[in-house]
Amino acid sequence: MVHRFFACTSTAPPPAENADIALVTGPPCCGKTSLLFQFAINRATESGRCVVFICRKGRLENSPPFLSQGVDPSHSVLQRIQIKYIEDDEGIRKYFAAFHLLDSFPAAVIIDDFADFFSERSCQQRYGNARARDLAVVRVLALCQNAIVHAK
Repeated sequence: MVHRFFACTSTAPPPAENADIALVTGPPCCGKTSLLFQFAINRATESGRCVVFICRKGRLENSPPFLSQGVDPSHSVLQRIQIKYIEDDEGIRKYFAAFHLLDSFPAAVIIDDFADFFSERSCQQRYGNARARDLAVVRVLALCQNAIVHAK
């Protein structure tokens, strides 16, 4: 899966499709969003299908991803990257709860800054548990995985 993050000119056939989930982690402002956006471009290019990029609107507007050298900002592949603005974990849950209703399924769903969608306070109110945020993250990840597996 790592090769999908970088543009390559290999003539080797792409690896088999699967429901891999990957976590990209690092300190703030280290380029994670740009890396994920490049992955979206590569995935849309190799599959010919759309890719959904879920993020917070303000964060993306304040710090847009850098395009790799050689990627034309007017390239048609960028039309297949559907940016979906969501503000909290409830928005992610709603998206994946209705995932099976989509007319066609995306080649990939990318969630930028996943953990930041879960506020400690709202999770505490919802679950009333000391580890409420962890519980909420795990439940939403399970929902994401189930929705994607069911769609295949």
